[in-house]
Amino acid sequence: MTKQAIIEHTVNVINQLLPEKAVEISDFADSLIQHYQEVQLSKDLTSLASGKSFDFLNEEEDLYTKSDIKEPYAKR
Repeated sequence: MTKQAIIEHTVNVINQLLPEKAVEISDFADSLIQHYQEVQLSKDLTSLASGKSFDFLNEEEDLYTKSDIKEPYAKR
C-alpha cells in the first residue's frame, strides 16, 4: 500500500467516525509526530556531539595551567 493510499483510506475512515473519535485520532497522530521529532532530535544531537565538530578543541593550546590558580576550589 502506498503512502497516498494509506492517507486516503485513513481519511475515509475518519470521515465515518463521530467527531470526538476523529479528535482522538488527530491527537494520536500529533503524539506520533511529536515522538518522532524528539527521537530525531536526540539522534541529531548525538551525531553532532560524537562527530568531528569539536575536534579543534583537542588541538587547541592550553591557555591556563595550575600555576594560574589563585584560589583552589575546595568542597564545603
